[in-house]
Amino acid sequence: MIRKIGLFFAAVFLLTATVANAVTLINGAGGTFPYPIYSKWFDAYTKVDPTVRFNYQPIGSGGGIQQITAMTVDFGASDKFLSDAQLRAVPGKLLHIPTVMGAVVVTYNIPGFNGSLRLTPDVLADIYLGKISKWNDSRIAATNPRVPLPNQFIVVVHRSDGSGTTSIFTNYLCSVSGEWAKRVGTDTSVAWPVGLGGKGNAGVAGQVKNTRYSIGYVELAYAIENRLPFAALRNRSGVFVEPSIASTTAAAASVRMPADFRINLVNQPGRNAYPIVGLTWLLVYQNQKDKLKGRKLVEFLRWSMRDGEKMAKSLLYSPLPPNVIKMVERTISTIR
Repeated sequence: MIRKIGLFFAAVFLLTATVANAVTLINGAGGTFPYPIYSKWFDAYTKVDPTVRFNYQPIGSGGGIQQITAMTVDFGASDKFLSDAQLRAVPGKLLHIPTVMGAVVVTYNIPGFNGSLRLTPDVLADIYLGKISKWNDSRIAATNPRVPLPNQFIVVVHRSDGSGTTSIFTNYLCSVSGEWAKRVGTDTSVAWPVGLGGKGNAGVAGQVKNTRYSIGYVELAYAIENRLPFAALRNRSGVFVEPSIASTTAAAASVRMPADFRINLVNQPGRNAYPIVGLTWLLVYQNQKDKLKGRKLVEFLRWSMRDGEKMAKSLLYSPLPPNVIKMVERTISTIR
């Protein structure tokens, strides 16, 4: 009897060890912008396929692009699409797999005021250029007549790391300010005229939350999580629009998606369109070196389009339109 019990536990141990050894670890790194939804997806997918685990490091889009270019991860993640020159430099055909759309919001810490400021594009650009330095500046007051704006210096906060969120934000500033486009430009990292740096969306949100009279830019979910207010921005139609799932979706309403999914969504037309919106992409090589990992990654990507998109709204992202999902599924099917 004792021998049978011993054999039973030995069999259980061997089975457990076999299952543990069969787990496929897929490594990724990149943007903090989509980190909340990717975390949820990776956790949910372990229940779909218990043999897969994802290790994702939210190091910023710049880091994600560097690591997937160096092939030190199985996938990268970025809120900035690679340029033609960058794609020529990678060691293989790299696909942009769009996942969700999100809003970059302007958040602030004005003690005693938790309402929504109204900011025009020129005012926002000039705050980040350092040309508007106080909260009670007449140009801010002009669109906020009932707000008790303090006679205090504005503490500008920006990202300190290579960031797709920065790329989206500076791309927007370039589209509305010729001076910004000439002096600073757009990229995952720029030479900021003024301000303090924070690492990641979480770092910027933390800086704003803990710094009186500050202003910063973060992905919408981070502002909500930190209970920070955010501004309504005047869009191309002259309407002040607050960031939301609906206004993010509206920004893509008139866009024709290219086959490679590399598209800029900032400052799009539409009365209800929020002006600082971006896609976020997973960066995946079409030809996978590790065929098992490649097959598991394809299965996950298919699941993300079918089931993962349903989770987007609960985390304040906008899901991809159905026609774009069909395009993405066709692209996923080319991964080998």
